[in-house]
Amino acid sequence: MLTPRLLPAVFAGALIAVLVGCATGATGAADRAADKPAAAPVAAQSPGTTAVASATAVEPAPSSSSAEPVVRKSSTRSETALLGIPSIGVKDLRVVPYEGTTDDWPGTRIQNRGVAASPYGDDGGVGPGEVGNYLVTAHRLSSGGPLRDLPSVDKGDSVFVRSGGKVYEYKITDTRWTSFRSERSLAEQRAAVPGSPGKEATKVMITVSTCATPEDDAAGNFWRDDKGNPEHRIDKIGVLVSSRTATSD
Repeated sequence: MLTPRLLPAVFAGALIAVLVGCATGATGAADRAADKPAAAPVAAQSPGTTAVASATAVEPAPSSSSAEPVVRKSSTRSETALLGIPSIGVKDLRVVPYEGTTDDWPGTRIQNRGVAASPYGDDGGVGPGEVGNYLVTAHRLSSGGPLRDLPSVDKGDSVFVRSGGKVYEYKITDTRWTSFRSERSLAEQRAAVPGSPGKEATKVMITVSTCATPEDDAAGNFWRDDKGNPEHRIDKIGVLVSSRTATSD
């Protein structure tokens, strides 16, 4: 099993992870619809996998990890996944895919249920294990705050994603800040290569994002969008380093 180590939250500075939706949104029929995986879209840029694994713990297993990342051979954009970040005690956080973009209304409603959201499609990202940018967003303060400690994730920390019978391990390489008041900044967050809109992706990457509400408020920035989100997001960027067949415990 994963052995989480809880780290204190970092106040500001180099914290940048794509953390979406700190507001509470409407629930109901729209929520249930958003939670239902959409039909699988046209094949992604790179490889994929099969059906979603059962909700068992996401945990590292170095002895069974492949030396080289195994990229999926079919699209996984519409498959529900489980997220684990041992360094901050996140385990088996459900990641619900939907067609859209980061922190739009469908994604916000998903997050309001205390789970993570992952947009795909023309304005979204790829699926787990695929070449490009796998976008994952969740609340930091509301709805149970599943990513409350995301700012304290450090370079080199592992992020595990379980989907389709595989466990993918990403290593954090960078932290970015995204401004929802800047189209350029949003484009950089959602780009196939984080921070480089228009650049062709050659690596399997992940962006885990949450709000920077405490940091914005401390700086006297009380701007909010129509969903109650603050201006900035903290995005943690990672690169795939290994994959292995998932095992049940």
